Amino acid sequence: MNRHPLLALAGAALLFGCTSEPVTTEAARVPTSTANTQGLSASVEKDLATLRRVTAPFHQFSVAQAANWSAKITSCMTDPNGAGGMGFHYGNTNLIDGSVSPDKPELLLYEPDKNGNLSLVAVEYIIPYAFHPRAAEAPRLFDQPFIRNDVFQLWGLHAWVWKNNPSGIFADWNPDVNCDNTTDVAAMAH
Repeated sequence: MNRHPLLALAGAALLFGCTSEPVTTEAARVPTSTANTQGLSASVEKDLATLRRVTAPFHQFSVAQAANWSAKITSCMTDPNGAGGMGFHYGNTNLIDGSVSPDKPELLLYEPDKNGNLSLVAVEYIIPYAFHPRAAEAPRLFDQPFIRNDVFQLWGLHAWVWKNNPSGIFADWNPDVNCDNTTDVAAMAH
């Protein structure tokens, strides 16, 4: 696979995230309520349950790293327009191949806390335009269309399976996620 589009994606992503570096410590999380999945089909709820099951070990960041989700794609991201945050994106570049599967998210999203821990909050599925052109019909997963992201030249779909998102389980930004603790995390690294 040609890695140049992946390098461009990672480089562009780094330009738009916060600038502070996290301390990669482990944090355990308890699954959040599935209340924001009401109204979804039984098959989507089953796929989300599978996603939670396969990503549960990745609450410990070291486990995610050992399983190849170690490529830091972005620093801690927040929406400049105030829609919320996403956190840090860590990718498994072996999975960025143009295909998607509920049990193999390409990216894991982590939110920093005041103690320097990273908490798994969501996943993101991505398909670079190199694999699925921008002009094509949006790919779908969980009965949801992917969203075009021209900044990163890809299609993306978030799934907030570990932190409730008042904006919706598949929304891009979560108003309850922030990078305010990134400065504290960066200070702890020195």
